[in-house]
This record gives sequence, structure tokens and C-alpha cells, in this order.
Amino acid sequence: MRLVDQFRELEAKLPDGWRLATIRLTVPDEGDCDRAAALLGPTNPGRHGKVIRFATGRRGAAVEPDRVRNLLRRLDEAGIDGDLKLMGSEIPEQAAAAVPKSLARAWDETVAELPPDWSDLYGEVELFSTDYIEPGALALSPLNPLREGPEPQFRFRAARRFGYGASPEMVRRCLERLDEREIRGELHILRVLADTEPAYTQGPVWYAGGKVS
Repeated sequence: MRLVDQFRELEAKLPDGWRLATIRLTVPDEGDCDRAAALLGPTNPGRHGKVIRFATGRRGAAVEPDRVRNLLRRLDEAGIDGDLKLMGSEIPEQAAAAVPKSLARAWDETVAELPPDWSDLYGEVELFSTDYIEPGALALSPLNPLREGPEPQFRFRAARRFGYGASPEMVRRCLERLDEREIRGELHILRVLADTEPAYTQGPVWYAGGKVS
């Protein structure tokens, strides 16, 4: 189904009086992702791999639905396939009271779900806008954050007991700094190890794409 037709179906599911809707576009062909993000540029999209997030809104909340339909029609004309999913919507009352999820709280919830003997992890903070890259790098600097590729994301290491990586307390404090600056994003745990006992090393080494993480 064409993207513009998928969008019309999503619109039909929105509640009466909706003001803002968040949409996720998944593009199967990674080679089309850059073009898709560029064509959706007026929505200020955020991208993570093959997933592109953007918003549409009414009464000035975001790019109007008519404009979004035109942008998606351009993707269809460019032969870019994908799947649209409605991630959430707000009515005016909800928008006034809505508070984006705290990254520090996300860290607390994530740590609570880890094995009690976890020792090392490799994480990622995916920012919702490229405007956040420079202030985000400053806020996360104690974690020695690493960027890989053009996406607005930072990767970091944490160590609970010893070894190479920031302490859990330091990770939380850096995420709090993002919250304080209203820098929004999502937290992802890419790899985690439990009960490691490094011998004459500073901790585990992960290889991803031929590179040391």
C-alpha cells in the first residue's frame, strides 16, 4: 500500500479533537532511508537505522496533515516503500499536561530489569533531533560518548563494579542533565554482560562491524 494511503488510514484512527500525532516510518531498504529522511525534512524527522520518526499536528502543533500527505506522495513517486505506524496522539488537554518521558527514569527502569549480577553494558542514547547533538555531547561528556554515523545518537559504556565504563550513578546523572536541558530522546541497551571477572584488563571488548566498541 502506498505511504500516502497508509497515512490516510492512520488519520481515520485518530481521536476527535486530536492536536498532535507521532508517526513511525520503517523503510525496509536501508539504501532508501537517507532519501526518505531528506524528503521528510520539513517535519524535522529523527532517524535510527531503518526507522524514521516524525510528527504531524493541527493548529500549529507540527506540520499539517495536508503537507505530510504531499511529502509522503513524493516518497511514493520516488519508489520508496515503507510501513507507517501511529505511535501516539494528543488532544489539547493532554498536550498541555504531557511531559516527555525522562531519560533518567528510563535508565532506572532499564537497570531494574537487568540481571542482578550485571557487570558491563554498552548503551545508546538516540536523540529526537539533530539540533540536540552539540548540547547532548556536552551533557554526556563524562561518559566519553561515541557517535557512529550521521544519526543523532551517542553510545557509551557502563561498568557496575569495576573496569572500563562509567558508573551507573554517573550514567544516570548525565541523563538527568539531558532532561534538565529538555533534550529528548530514547535509551537503548545494545549489549550487556553479567558476572564478568576481567584478568589484567579494564573490561570486556565488543566488536561491531569490525570496530572495537
